[in-house]
Amino acid sequence: MFTHRCSPARLFGSVALALIVAAPLALHAAAPDAGPSATEILQQAESQARAQHKNIMLDSGASWCINCKLYNRMIDDPSIGTILRRHFVFITMNTGERPNDHRHANTPGGVDFENSVGGKDAGWPFLVILNADGKPLVDSNRPDAESRSGKSNIGYPAAPEEVDWFITMLRSTTPTLSQHDLDTVHAWLTAQAAQLPH
Repeated sequence: MFTHRCSPARLFGSVALALIVAAPLALHAAAPDAGPSATEILQQAESQARAQHKNIMLDSGASWCINCKLYNRMIDDPSIGTILRRHFVFITMNTGERPNDHRHANTPGGVDFENSVGGKDAGWPFLVILNADGKPLVDSNRPDAESRSGKSNIGYPAAPEEVDWFITMLRSTTPTLSQHDLDTVHAWLTAQAAQLPH
């Protein structure tokens, strides 16, 4: 903005000129960095998963999503994250960012990939476990007879049926996870859920 003083008439002209000159710059400067594409993220994860003999756990979400933050806290917690990181390569794609958000952007190709693996209109976070070749094995859409679609995304697992489905996801794709580790994950999620507002 101009710092010199001017009359109201000149001020209007100066402001209009400043807006005309600054608008393209502001739009360019405000564009968020979308980061690597979905394809690049998957290729890197597949390479790492093959080398480490692991599966891939993908979460799709958004910066504003509270449940996505809870999920991130879960995988970062030393008591549970350590167990999960022994078996999974974790990757994230932003697929729910708001169009007017000038600081965050969707992962290029992320929405299309999310839709292709069953996450269309599922809500966030949407979780998918893939093998080291990128083939989806199971996702966070649990069977739900009460839902019109017959399934319901657990998102961050908090309700008992959501925790149970998350454990089913782990058990069905990761036979190397011991029952003790599965019980630890279940107990941690259940204890955390008790602390969440109802």
